[in-house]
Amino acid sequence: MRSEYGLKTPDRRISGESDLKRFALIGGIILAAVIVSVGMMLLRSAPPKTERVELDPLVEVLELQHMTAHFEVHSQGTVRPRTETIVSAEVSGTITWISPKFVAGGVFAKGETLLRIDPTNYEVAKRQAEALVKQRQIEYDGARKLRSQGYRAEAEYASAAAALATAEAELVRATRNLERTFVRLPYEGIVRSKETDLGQFVNTGTRLGVTFATDYAEVRLPLTDTDLAFVDLPDASDITDSGYTEGPAVELSAVQEGRQATWSGTIVRTEGVVDVNSRVTYAVARIEDPYALHHDGRQLPVGTFVQASIDGTTAANIIRVPRAIVRGSNQLVFVDGDNKIRVRTVDIARSDAKYIYIRGGAAPGERVVLTALESPINGMSVRTRASGV
Repeated sequence: MRSEYGLKTPDRRISGESDLKRFALIGGIILAAVIVSVGMMLLRSAPPKTERVELDPLVEVLELQHMTAHFEVHSQGTVRPRTETIVSAEVSGTITWISPKFVAGGVFAKGETLLRIDPTNYEVAKRQAEALVKQRQIEYDGARKLRSQGYRAEAEYASAAAALATAEAELVRATRNLERTFVRLPYEGIVRSKETDLGQFVNTGTRLGVTFATDYAEVRLPLTDTDLAFVDLPDASDITDSGYTEGPAVELSAVQEGRQATWSGTIVRTEGVVDVNSRVTYAVARIEDPYALHHDGRQLPVGTFVQASIDGTTAANIIRVPRAIVRGSNQLVFVDGDNKIRVRTVDIARSDAKYIYIRGGAAPGERVVLTALESPINGMSVRTRASGV
């Protein structure tokens, strides 16, 4: 076909037929692919079906056994001195001398002079009393001689004897007052505080300082009624004339200079009453030579807060299990002979940081669950594995 300008144009009819053939070919390919895929799916064999198996929980169990348990009772308290004294002046006067040891923390020996009060007036009084005794002695001797010769009446002799006795008593008082100008204590100790100084005038009863003995120290240890069942404490009737008796051993511990330190002591008595506020009974532990003045060792200063472990009693036929497996306050999860769960209440005799000690509600040979179960139900089946504990 030619245009009006003499050019040849494409034949539209031929072009349309070519497009139809192309689309038919593409469609045939897609259809063939679908047919092949469906055929392959129909020919594929189905996967084998397996039966679903429900497994019971696997738990670790511990077989219970009897044992003999030795208990320790734990408490705590503050170290305090056995004897503490408020030192006061027994006579009045000016302090003329003070020992270098009479300072806070100073250590002094038994009977050592710590202070001296001006003795002048008391020395004079003693000499006067001595002179008066000599005079009254002469008068008494004369009266006795004259009475033996019949020259004096019985009344005059008695008066001379009374005057001599009065003079001797006055000499005793003057001598004692002179001794009181020396401030001494009847024990070895340490000065807690000094409350006077050189040159100060003091009256009778003026407070001079505070001291305490160092021969031994004491710790009051509170014990609950449950604790008392597991420790043999001395009875009040057991206390000797020394004020104490030998009771169970106790180990005291505290942190000193960043390290754990321990000391040995003994329970020597109880205070014999129950505290009305806390409902506890106080046992008293004694520590010999706490400042290590007469032996090598670590000092235990007064005022130290200590933990105490008291040697308790021994109990036979006790069952021990880890504390972590107890549910609530007194329940354990058991596994019976059919591997079924049984939750049961037990009678707990005592517990500590790691274990509980059972005296009833469980028997040797029974198995308890060590594995933590979120919601154990009576009758639930489990698989078991023996514990290596």
